[in-house]
Amino acid sequence: METTTTTGWIGLGNMGTPMARRLLAAGLPVTAYNRNPAKAEALRADGATVAPTPAAVLDAAQVIFLMVSDDQAIRELFTWEHGLLQSATTGKLLVNMSTVSPGVSQEMAKLSRAKGHQYLDAPVSGSVKQAESGQLAIMVGGEEEAFKQAEPLFAHLGKLALRVGSTGSGNTAKLAMNTMLGFQAQGLAEAVLFAQQHGLETADLLALIKSSALASIFINLKGEAILNENYQAAFALKLLAKDLRLAKAEGSNTPLANVVHQTFQEAEPAHGEEDVIAILKHLKQE
Repeated sequence: METTTTTGWIGLGNMGTPMARRLLAAGLPVTAYNRNPAKAEALRADGATVAPTPAAVLDAAQVIFLMVSDDQAIRELFTWEHGLLQSATTGKLLVNMSTVSPGVSQEMAKLSRAKGHQYLDAPVSGSVKQAESGQLAIMVGGEEEAFKQAEPLFAHLGKLALRVGSTGSGNTAKLAMNTMLGFQAQGLAEAVLFAQQHGLETADLLALIKSSALASIFINLKGEAILNENYQAAFALKLLAKDLRLAKAEGSNTPLANVVHQTFQEAEPAHGEEDVIAILKHLKQE
């Protein structure tokens, strides 16, 4: 009889919660930890076990997923007093699905190997809707053996899981994609602003875009958000600003990348908690 993989989930924000629920819905045991315990308790109602510390998650599960906000959070979860690597248990697979720097993945992978664990960086492309429906694209860096172990679990979370290279490569791919996402968000906002300045109806412009070769899922969703003046964060502007800083630190220095980086850094203080398409509001104010 095939043994069911036990899983752990650390980080139950807008993305982590629906992704963990996908594993529970597939019948997989999930042990969860979140810095804010209330979010972990909410997952208990779906069948998860709640752990008091990251180290307790590692003790309980074979494959542990992390989905948190930044490099600092990852370092703390791995190395603090009750962190993952304080457990004496060995032989686990740690899958970091957060959008973080390639450098922090290389650092955590080295620490993990020293403790007898494997590590994958596996950030995702997609937002809350795709997380809920299991339609994420997952880009993976790390050893082939570890990827093969995680691949059946990725199938519950995404429509594509692709190993793109060694440790940190998944993070690099995600920074490239989020740089392009910045281009698209700012490009759409600038097109709408230009049309409005010349008396065109925003709905008309968006209808034309939607029926053209420029149409995409992202453009369509953010166009609807603009029409409805809905700036509630599906992907917070502050997170894209952070990702653009990470890309800059990795050497992103092309003309469009420089402009988008600057625009989002300037927009973050006033609009960081809103959706990325709130860049339109910033541009209007400018």
